[in-house]
Amino acid sequence: MTYLDHNATTPLKPQAAARMAHMAGLWGNASSVHRYGREVRQHMMAARHTLSGAVGATPAGIVFCSGATEALHLALAQCAPTQVAYTAIEHDAVRAAAGTQATVIPATPDGVVHLIALEKILQQGSIKLVACMLANNETGVLQPVADVAALAKKYGAMVVVDAVQAVGKIPFHFGSLGVDMAAISAHKMGGPAGMGALLVREGLDIRPILRGGGQEMNRRAGTENFLGIMGFAAAAETLEADLAFQQNLSAWKNAFEEKIVAHAPHATIAGRRAPRLPNTTCVIMKNTPSETQVVTMDLEGIAISAGAACSSGRVKPSHVLQAMGFDAADAASAIRISSGRTTTEADYVQAWQVWLSLYQRKHSTPSTTPLAA
Repeated sequence: MTYLDHNATTPLKPQAAARMAHMAGLWGNASSVHRYGREVRQHMMAARHTLSGAVGATPAGIVFCSGATEALHLALAQCAPTQVAYTAIEHDAVRAAAGTQATVIPATPDGVVHLIALEKILQQGSIKLVACMLANNETGVLQPVADVAALAKKYGAMVVVDAVQAVGKIPFHFGSLGVDMAAISAHKMGGPAGMGALLVREGLDIRPILRGGGQEMNRRAGTENFLGIMGFAAAAETLEADLAFQQNLSAWKNAFEEKIVAHAPHATIAGRRAPRLPNTTCVIMKNTPSETQVVTMDLEGIAISAGAACSSGRVKPSHVLQAMGFDAADAASAIRISSGRTTTEADYVQAWQVWLSLYQRKHSTPSTTPLAA
């Protein structure tokens, strides 16, 4: 199989697997005062320092969670729903956590948050928390988080950032963003699934949504996922190497997209004019359901997805693309191709061959270009 669905999850890094296996023999509870508990606690403290250094946070500013979804719910719970505004292109985790009483900030046709609309919303004075992702999980479009943070600060609002897709793909330093909180995920950077963290700026006190014990400095109750934390930190140690490899992915992705633009007039690359992640392509093949494309690619040994892959296998028109102005039919004809550290140039060549073959069958457009070009 050729795996081109890294935005859904990326394979566990050998370093993370080895670290978890090495630590599997430790069974102490970090809250216990005996030597078993102390040993686990020391390893967790070291992991906290490792992760904080890798993402530009303070060790005390890390709240370990079961994943980025929980981290985002924790962040948005700091304000009442009527005091929350989120962009129309946010992940479903934010949309669900914010609820129907929150304010939605529109996006431009390029898939970027509409800053003028945001300021008008903030001028009303009721918004205390703005949610804006750093990189969109479906289109890869990067958001002007620094501008969002400046506007929010001007009107006395906090900012929470979904940084899940950004870490390891573009330079990321939490302390330099000027935001109050950010959610990150282990399995998007080669760590284990079911592990994430909320990064909290220094001096900000947050209320827990899970109560019971005093773990995570009273910000998240529950015995910590020790092995998950070990794998999380190990994966974070290799983020610099991940960033270096993104140059290759960017070149291969750009070549793939140039072929689509040149030879597929009935296809559209969403957000193509905006700054994007180096590994992500969202392409709409008109009048061809996403399911058809995903199944066709799968039968040819290529794993891709239909937009977000966080809905238990359900395929529905992308709210992100509809927020960008695409109609429901186009939004239901989009696929996402996302590469990662296991990707090769040959994978993109194979994806182009299969995609173009399907395109030609659906649109009867003969190509004079060799499939492997």
